[in-house]
Amino acid sequence: MKNLHVAIITGLSGSGKSTALRALEDIGYFCVDNLPVVMLPKFLKIQSETTEKLMEVAMVMDLREKSFLEKYPKIFSRLKDEGYQIDILFLEASDDVLLRRFNETRRTHPLSVKGSVMEGIHMEREKLLPLRQMASKNIDTTSLNVHQLKDTVQRIFYSSGLNKMVIHVTSFGYRYGLPPEADLVLDVRFLPNPYFVEELKHYDGHHEKVRDFVLDSEQSRTFIQKIFELMTFLLPLYEGEGKVRLNIAMGCTGGKHRSVVMANKLGGYLSEKNYLVTINHRDIIKE
Repeated sequence: MKNLHVAIITGLSGSGKSTALRALEDIGYFCVDNLPVVMLPKFLKIQSETTEKLMEVAMVMDLREKSFLEKYPKIFSRLKDEGYQIDILFLEASDDVLLRRFNETRRTHPLSVKGSVMEGIHMEREKLLPLRQMASKNIDTTSLNVHQLKDTVQRIFYSSGLNKMVIHVTSFGYRYGLPPEADLVLDVRFLPNPYFVEELKHYDGHHEKVRDFVLDSEQSRTFIQKIFELMTFLLPLYEGEGKVRLNIAMGCTGGKHRSVVMANKLGGYLSEKNYLVTINHRDIIKE
């Protein structure tokens, strides 16, 4: 398991660690929140002994665990000496922004039980300074919104050589409404519908028979080719304008068959073109 990549997400409370963890989960990392640091070596050892080995693991570790500050230096160093690829991502933000985030969420700072939130922020920043200096990657989230932070984390940890833009492909059902975040919406309701084929209607677009049914038509093949040509034209122009995130939504009636097939097809094509792609099937389990 020496080729196991372990991403440790840590930093100041309120800096966006949960968002960073979800970002890595979206690109295939096995994610754990608030694993006690003393359990980390045992966790990695268990993974080395299982038949289904994980290659990429991410976890949030911070001051919520009382023994974290005392234990992490020796444990992280030992794991690196054993050959594990340990990347420490440290998140931080300005005092004013952290204070505003705590006020908006009405959460209690872990170090300010008897004092003010700002006192807790100052104390935490001081206590975590050695960890910040140890970190292999640092992100200041002061001016980042949730989407920008997610994109930043994904670009850092995904394989090198990717294009700059992050592309999110979503399948959906029109009966449940348009995805509000969509930049481009593609309607695939004109394609042959497996719902009206008795042996296919109870499967979804991941099933081989449904996929073959949808793709085995002249209009489907023509549509796919046209979409690929459109992406080849559009994406460099978006990138040239500095766009770093593109949300593409593909919709059919219920979001279970045709849109799923086409979203998977488009996502695969964009991945082959060296874009960082996430695929989400919003309505696939809805009736």
